[in-house]
Amino acid sequence: MHRIGAFSQLSKVTVAALRYYDEVGLLKPARVDPDTGYRLYTTAQLVPLQRIVALRQAGLSIDEVSAVLSGQDGAAVLERRREEMRWEITLARGRLARLESILRQEDIFMEYQAVIRDIPSCIVFYKEGVIPSYASLSEFVTQAGAECAAANPTLKCAQPDYSFVSYVDHEYKEKDVGLMYAQAVTSVGRETDAIKFKTMPAVQAVCVYHRGSYEKLGEAYAFAMNWLEQNGYRCVDTARECYIDGCWNKEDPAEYLTELQFPVKHI
Repeated sequence: MHRIGAFSQLSKVTVAALRYYDEVGLLKPARVDPDTGYRLYTTAQLVPLQRIVALRQAGLSIDEVSAVLSGQDGAAVLERRREEMRWEITLARGRLARLESILRQEDIFMEYQAVIRDIPSCIVFYKEGVIPSYASLSEFVTQAGAECAAANPTLKCAQPDYSFVSYVDHEYKEKDVGLMYAQAVTSVGRETDAIKFKTMPAVQAVCVYHRGSYEKLGEAYAFAMNWLEQNGYRCVDTARECYIDGCWNKEDPAEYLTELQFPVKHI
């Protein structure tokens, strides 16, 4: 038999690891000297120890290794871990692509950056319509809110607040612009001819902030679409414009803040 130090040299496994495997029950010593307390191992234990090391190097946790060695459905444990590792690799590749996208920019602190966020499901009231031009957008949004409040005087907006505008036309139009305004609320209310309710499903979205006047929103859209192409995403729904700061609380259009949200799926 070999004391733990000698067995460590034979197996190329640290003494600390051998002690830990003993404590968690993965590999008990063949014998413990009752007088000295020394852990004693046999060369036959090199084989199961090698199995433990191989499983650990494959990324399995102590509990997973224990499950495999105890005779449970080892194949199921390994399959599950393989799928987890594949997902981790997918995430790592996505982070690498985003990092490379940033490095390709001339200035790492350039005006626009894209982040991926999960937008939770929510109930919204919404109104669809056509406005003569973008100058009428604020009036359309205000009227939608007033119409909903008139029909639902006790209805409350969800917190944190979430509202957005989506343009339903499949091309850029300067006149007769089709759009939908939606506001997250706490419950479904009474519908009218113009005001409707629905549950928006949870989505993953690529989000870009635009600081400044609405006339330059096109630059943010162009950046976002280029970023989606470079990073392997495609839009699965119309983009959402969320107005965080605007004419209602900022006098200078240069201080307006808009978030563009693009519901996406990774290709």
